[in-house]
Amino acid sequence: MERKRNYWQIAAGDKYRNYSDLCINLGVILLGPGYAGPWPKCESKLIEDGISPRMLSIIKRFHDGIQSGDIVVLRLGTDQVHAVGVVDDYGWSDLFSDVDGWDLQHYRRVNWLWYRIESDGFKSFKTHALKRGDTVLKLESTVVLEWIASLGLEIPSSFDSKVLPKLPHEEKTKPITKEVIGEYLYSKGTSSNSITILLNVIDDLVMIAKWYERKAEISYEDEDDEPRAKIKGPSEDETRAYLVIPLLRALGWSPQKMAIEWNNIDVALFDRLPREDNNLAVVVETKPKGAYCLNAFSQASEYAENMDHCNRLIVTDGLRYGVFVKQDHTYNLRAYMNLTSFKKAYPIYDCAGICEALWMMTPEWTPSSV
Repeated sequence: MERKRNYWQIAAGDKYRNYSDLCINLGVILLGPGYAGPWPKCESKLIEDGISPRMLSIIKRFHDGIQSGDIVVLRLGTDQVHAVGVVDDYGWSDLFSDVDGWDLQHYRRVNWLWYRIESDGFKSFKTHALKRGDTVLKLESTVVLEWIASLGLEIPSSFDSKVLPKLPHEEKTKPITKEVIGEYLYSKGTSSNSITILLNVIDDLVMIAKWYERKAEISYEDEDDEPRAKIKGPSEDETRAYLVIPLLRALGWSPQKMAIEWNNIDVALFDRLPREDNNLAVVVETKPKGAYCLNAFSQASEYAENMDHCNRLIVTDGLRYGVFVKQDHTYNLRAYMNLTSFKKAYPIYDCAGICEALWMMTPEWTPSSV
């Protein structure tokens, strides 16, 4: 006799940090915090670190409550469904150690039977049609269950991993050393003295960031009541002044070619003077430390609209940087870095890591350098 399937709702971020695309493209659902390792081995470490009992219960539910063959609904907020699928067993992978700043190494593979094609093609319901609260909950909404039934999905009797996209290899996510970064930049023509200054500045920035974290207030719920640790640190202005500008200066940008709050752009970088539209090379969009980073791309791209000479967009929270490069009038994520964890590549984003990110952020880089 076939086991009765349970239906679950799983959040793919919040209104500020949306990683539903990643879940759909890789065939996964994700949960954190995952830095302490797989469940249940991580439980004692999380308790020692002061993680709330509520968050522990959510990880346990993700591990023990969901069963292979159950149906999961990928949601954002309480009124959007982005995908519906059949879930497989629990896993843990360091591939997901940095998903736009969140450590989400707890995962399950999902065979998506229905998913929105375009970013705005999600199924919309009335607010609170989906439960508000925990990231992982039983799906009990009659209107959502009826909608799923109306799709007429062919649900397989058992999970078939062969239909899933292959996950990238974890080898690419292993940390690299400052020596590797220095050698890469030297091969691009950066002087040894400039490299030494840059790496020393990065050390200082990490120290400043850690000081902010020690002084910051920590909240375990955001506006949507999602149980996720949030660090209330420096403002956007402080982030820009004490974390972003020093790095850009160390990368070689002179004050003459940097403009703060220029035509609503947080930081505008020019490849030549005077400071005008035709000379704008880079739009930098800054967010408060610890805030979403990659989701700021849309705002940065709006500022770069009709700026034909602008070839790069940089989005950052002071420690994490995403570098988007223009190709055929479209900006694509080409590199991502986290100054607290030097990685060669980010296969979940199909982009390069810290070496290329730093190089692409220099004044010397040009589109022909790709």
